[in-house]
Amino acid sequence: MSKTILAVDDSGSLRQMVAFSLKAAGYQVVEAVDGQDGLEKARNQVFDLVLTDQNMPRMDGLTLIKSLRALATYQRVPILMLTTESSDDMKSKGRAAGANGWLVKPFDPQKLTEVVKKVIG
Repeated sequence: MSKTILAVDDSGSLRQMVAFSLKAAGYQVVEAVDGQDGLEKARNQVFDLVLTDQNMPRMDGLTLIKSLRALATYQRVPILMLTTESSDDMKSKGRAAGANGWLVKPFDPQKLTEVVKKVIG
């Protein structure tokens, strides 16, 4: 059975690129338009990995990560930030919130796939 990934980003074109890259590698991808949408989808289905942007309307990535980590089903699920934010301060906030890793946009689709394979197989 293939692994399912939740891709959370307010940019439709970026979600499409993420979904296209990961589906080509054999993963199932569910897209969410912002953190609030992502949290609602995560409450209805348990994903093998969550990829989230930081800067989004309604709920940002750090708030989403904290909200997911508060759910029993998401305490061990890997969460990766995929964002333009690359400062050490933001990375440490991400780690403190519960992020397992960080990818900076624009991303290389092959590198994204390699990182995902490393994290969830």
